[in-house]
Amino acid sequence: MFYLIGLGLGDAKDITVKGLEIIKKCDKVFLEAYTSILTVGKDSLEEFYGRSLILADREMCESYIDDILKEAQDKDIALLVVGDPLGATTHTDMLLRAKQMGVKSQIVHNASIMNAVSCCGLQLYNFGETVSIPYWTETWKPDSFFEKIENNFSRNLHTLCLLDIKVKEPTEESLTKKVRQYMDPRFMSVKEAAVQLVQIIENKSNPGIKKNSTAVGLSRVGSTDQRIAVKSLEEMQHLDLGPPLHSLVIPAPDLHPLELDYLEQFR
Repeated sequence: MFYLIGLGLGDAKDITVKGLEIIKKCDKVFLEAYTSILTVGKDSLEEFYGRSLILADREMCESYIDDILKEAQDKDIALLVVGDPLGATTHTDMLLRAKQMGVKSQIVHNASIMNAVSCCGLQLYNFGETVSIPYWTETWKPDSFFEKIENNFSRNLHTLCLLDIKVKEPTEESLTKKVRQYMDPRFMSVKEAAVQLVQIIENKSNPGIKKNSTAVGLSRVGSTDQRIAVKSLEEMQHLDLGPPLHSLVIPAPDLHPLELDYLEQFR
């Protein structure tokens, strides 16, 4: 059996009872270590779960997943994922591969930023399409995601912006070499996302979203030191919300009175 187990958003204790029971009985347990992170490390998880974990980086999850699934044909193998297991398309692909190989699979769901974002007071059923904001480079500055934010805004819907994560990313120079070299891990901050959004707005002729539009910054949602701040996008460029992970929300232009009241405490 192949198990995909969500770890939730905070620390080791956010695992569900069902998930913990499965972890304890599995022959091997892998910890996916590139689509998200917890506020605690591998050692803390191993201590709480009472067993060793095998780190599964991007290369293992995307290029060698078939080897893991072959083991799951006659063993119990678990892959632990921060948040909910199906928050990333990589894990959906794993389940399809498992089915093609005749491997039974089971999903153990948990909280993710997709529903925990409601901690800022914005109502979940008023959210539109979620977008991802990638890191820009000197030569690559995509802005197609901004159109989706504006579409949500025009329909009076909030937008959850997931911010880029770079873990074990090969350097451009090493892509042509036999030996891979990797960039240092990077986690986009609310401040960095706001800078890019403001640049996009400044380059648009008549954007619906302005530099003085309201934005909600969130950091380490689900942890004991979670932070939430409400400012204009322009002000958000100068806001330090501490260590990762960060998320950004562009609220709808017309908010429900309860949403307004709840947001006010974070201004």
